[in-house]
Amino acid sequence: MQEVNSYYADSAGPQPAHAPLQGEQRADICIVGAGYTGLSSALHLAERGYSVIVLEAESVGFGASGRNGGHVGIGQRKDQYYLEEQFGSEIARGLWDMGLEAVETVKQLIAKHQIQCDVKQGILHLAHRSKYCRELEDEVDHLRNHYQFEQMEYVDRSALPNFLDSQAFYGAQWDKASLHLHPLKYTQGLARAAIEAGVTICEQSKVLSYTEDASIVVRTASGTVTASELILACNGYIEKLEPRINGYIMPINNFVLATEPLSDKLARAVSAQDTAMQDTRFVINYWKLSADNRLIFGGGENYRRGFPDDIKGFVRKYMLQIYPQLENTKIDYGWGGTLAITLNRMPHFGRIGSNIWHLQGYSGHGVPTATFAGKLVAEAISGKLERFDLMSSLPTRKFPGGTLLRWPGMVAGMLYFALRDRI
Repeated sequence: MQEVNSYYADSAGPQPAHAPLQGEQRADICIVGAGYTGLSSALHLAERGYSVIVLEAESVGFGASGRNGGHVGIGQRKDQYYLEEQFGSEIARGLWDMGLEAVETVKQLIAKHQIQCDVKQGILHLAHRSKYCRELEDEVDHLRNHYQFEQMEYVDRSALPNFLDSQAFYGAQWDKASLHLHPLKYTQGLARAAIEAGVTICEQSKVLSYTEDASIVVRTASGTVTASELILACNGYIEKLEPRINGYIMPINNFVLATEPLSDKLARAVSAQDTAMQDTRFVINYWKLSADNRLIFGGGENYRRGFPDDIKGFVRKYMLQIYPQLENTKIDYGWGGTLAITLNRMPHFGRIGSNIWHLQGYSGHGVPTATFAGKLVAEAISGKLERFDLMSSLPTRKFPGGTLLRWPGMVAGMLYFALRDRI
């Protein structure tokens, strides 16, 4: 596993450690992974009266849940035009409603459990080429006319200085319904809420194998959990634990930096209205201000197991393309994380047999979608299967060539899109 020295880890402060699994334990539900998916699943199930044990190979929020950009966007990873074309208007409407509910679920969890995670409102989606302006403007109209969504407006180039001081963009969508937050504080807040609801979390408890039967036995190096249901909430860290699903996702690495605290003048130049921002590149740049006025900026990916030797320098060049005025700003942190994408960028939910559930492949939309996934699987295990079944019925395909050959194919494809971004 790649160690992380991030602004998020330093600013979240010390957190209580959770003892590794020891001996033979029993629970109604065993969950593998203590990120958004696993913790939300655990919390929602515990609130329904189930006994739950969560097994985490490292520590709470170690993976993408503690390292990401902290954007909590509405909708799905794919836009409504795509969803309507692929699945029809009825399913597209259901997916839209669930996308709104996902963001609302994050808000409700933060309020109910008093999670202090620097939550703020709004995301600005910026056109890095003039040809994308019409698409952004048309989408605003489409959502207003067909989904009665009034919380998004188009911003033309003349109004962009009200949001940021940059010459890199031509127009934008201002999404007032979305959020941004400190992702690790949010993850740790979910963990505290789950524990208060009666969940047991075991850190440093990597799952080595499990049996398949009416009772599932999950094995780590130091113990076992016998449970009626198993939830695989590993996402980009599934590796070889479950070969029947790991071919549907591609783990990729994304990288983030945090500057030193900015002056008020520079902070206003970066984000005058304290919104989060992202651009229209295929390999997107995304950024926001932290609670202490640092720029948190994500940019660049790679498709191998290792991270760049100089993450700060790797990301800094993307930052300066947008904000050249930060040339002399010190970069205090640089870190990376592994997420999982699917071929069609829609999440991959499903069941193996009757009692092994999997939720993965959030494709960069994980804060709301993974949180909502926990709510859906809790509904499903409780007997209300309709919404989980809708998500799991969406067509998905394995990456060509399986897990061995998906890497070179992915690299070739991403290099093409990266080149298209620059042209």
